[in-house]
Amino acid sequence: MTNFVPIFPLGIVVFPDEPLNLHIFEPQYKQLIRDCIDNKRTFGIPPVMDKKIGEFGTLMEITELVKEYENGEMDIRTKGLSVFRVLEVVKEIPDKLYHGAIVNYPENTTTPGDTNISNLILSEVKRMYTLLNVQGKFPEHPSAIISYSIAHVVGLTKEQEYELLAIFTEIQRLEYLRRHLNAIIPVVQELEKMKARIQMNGHFRDLSIDDLEL
Repeated sequence: MTNFVPIFPLGIVVFPDEPLNLHIFEPQYKQLIRDCIDNKRTFGIPPVMDKKIGEFGTLMEITELVKEYENGEMDIRTKGLSVFRVLEVVKEIPDKLYHGAIVNYPENTTTPGDTNISNLILSEVKRMYTLLNVQGKFPEHPSAIISYSIAHVVGLTKEQEYELLAIFTEIQRLEYLRRHLNAIIPVVQELEKMKARIQMNGHFRDLSIDDLEL
């Protein structure tokens, strides 16, 4: 399916099913959001990468207008729906300040992937959070789509999150995350060892070398 969506480019990556709260203050986006609310329309968030609109983005629905200010600014709650591919950016729309895009929707497998891999990844992420001593920050109820629900909490860069957005099967997304965790957890472990060494500085320690031959 191909259609037109108004776009709200941002310097972040949003995943399907992800909730996102926004404060709308720029004139073009106040108009965009007001149009979407009045006409019950969705809008797109394509990430800005290297000062350019990314090829892939996320279709968003407005779930709640929390507050509208006298100057037209708004606080809104939104939720990601699906990933789209930008075919063409429409820079001029009659009587509108915002831009739009002609997009299509690549087939995306969002059914749960391999349960064993999912469980392994969740276990590794929890282990990493334990090493960092931030267990309370781990999502308590990850959705069935593990890759999307934990993508923001495993230390991916924005570029890596964008790469993940452009992968369209859950098993491949999980494999991407598994490789990332395999690379990052040894670094976290070394940081823990370094922290322990720093904490020992100034302490009296019992040290001996029993097998030294002179």
